[in-house]
Amino acid sequence: MKVFMLKDVENVGMTGEMLKVSDGYATNFLFPRKLAVEVTPENEKGFARRLKVVEKRQEVVASKTSMLAEKIKSLKLVYKTKIHKSKEGEELYGAIRENVIVDLLAEQGVSVAKNQVQFDKPIKTTGLHSVIIKLSNQLQPKVSLKIVAENA
Repeated sequence: MKVFMLKDVENVGMTGEMLKVSDGYATNFLFPRKLAVEVTPENEKGFARRLKVVEKRQEVVASKTSMLAEKIKSLKLVYKTKIHKSKEGEELYGAIRENVIVDLLAEQGVSVAKNQVQFDKPIKTTGLHSVIIKLSNQLQPKVSLKIVAENA
């Protein structure tokens, strides 16, 4: 069945795309959740026009997102926190959370949501760490985060 995507669905399609999906998936998942509508011969021309508008809008968003990604890559964040000494070295009392990264980026003029911040592993030690900021499926720049002792 040919459908026109009204919203982004991960691993299926993006807003404004016309694609083929199985009949059952469309009728049982996409249509009830208003994620897509069926493309018929009568409405296909209208969706084709909407597709062109969506593509232009996506180009503008992609260029803004890529500029933001370049800005994020160039940032070096520093976070001061209390630490304690252990066998492994200097450790934090708790792991760094997403909201800390969001606040540090906001101080630099970059606005991201908490769910866009991703860690490879929990950050529990001082030193230099890399944090992924997921702007889109294709753009996932890494920002450099340095954890230092509060009294240093």
